[in-house]
Amino acid sequence: MNTTESRTVTSADGTRIAYSVTGDGPALVLVDGALCSRAFGPLPALATHLADRFTVFTYDRRGRNESGDAGNYAPARETEDLAAMVAAAGGSAYVYGISSGAVLVLRSAAKIDGVLAVAVYEAPVMVEGYGIPADYASRLKSIVAAGRNSDAIDLFNTDVVGIPAEYLAPMKAMPAWPLMESGAATLVYDAAIMGDSQSGHGLDDLLVESLTSISVPALVLDGGASPSMFRTGADAITSHLNNAERRTLPEQTHEADPAVLGPVIADFFLN
Repeated sequence: MNTTESRTVTSADGTRIAYSVTGDGPALVLVDGALCSRAFGPLPALATHLADRFTVFTYDRRGRNESGDAGNYAPARETEDLAAMVAAAGGSAYVYGISSGAVLVLRSAAKIDGVLAVAVYEAPVMVEGYGIPADYASRLKSIVAAGRNSDAIDLFNTDVVGIPAEYLAPMKAMPAWPLMESGAATLVYDAAIMGDSQSGHGLDDLLVESLTSISVPALVLDGGASPSMFRTGADAITSHLNNAERRTLPEQTHEADPAVLGPVIADFFLN
């Protein structure tokens, strides 16, 4: 399959999940981080670099781009969405996740039949003694409930990403801003996925339980040019996995070069 095809699959609660398929080979499902989708983010380019060795499935997480959203959100719904993608891939697949999508993969892998192995890049858990403000999730919910999508993105960028407030205004002129704004409500979902693992007090108990339940091989990655929190977070994740390989990619940041990242993922899954 050399061209990209767009399709849909129905998740367990009836939500329609939109996805694309490209490439040829064993199935590989890619899972986005916050605000990203097939329309904006790093995974379409990564899919291109993997398509010569895999049949690559990229999808819009619920509430984003072309996917639906049935409401009554819980992190388990996104595990069901990922399970639906594995089923759409033929019932078995490798799975890769980045950022909050990495945490979603790690929370879900042991609960989904057919996951062959997982790879994750820079899951944003915070274990160095600092973390996001304790009231971030509650403030975010209030802002989203009021329909203030732009303010929700501003709060995410200051409290989670750490961007100084004076840099926020120019971001609104970026071509991708309307796409991010349209999916801003899903920042609440990502906060739920992250749980207490961004508090600065270590991994939350539910994430640790999920990690220790994963029996398939796992690759835990970070970038050598990224802040140290990603490295210590990756180390903490690896310490709870049963069958893990840990690697740091030199000179890479949170926005890893797909030409560097792609071969590392492919070699881990296929060798």
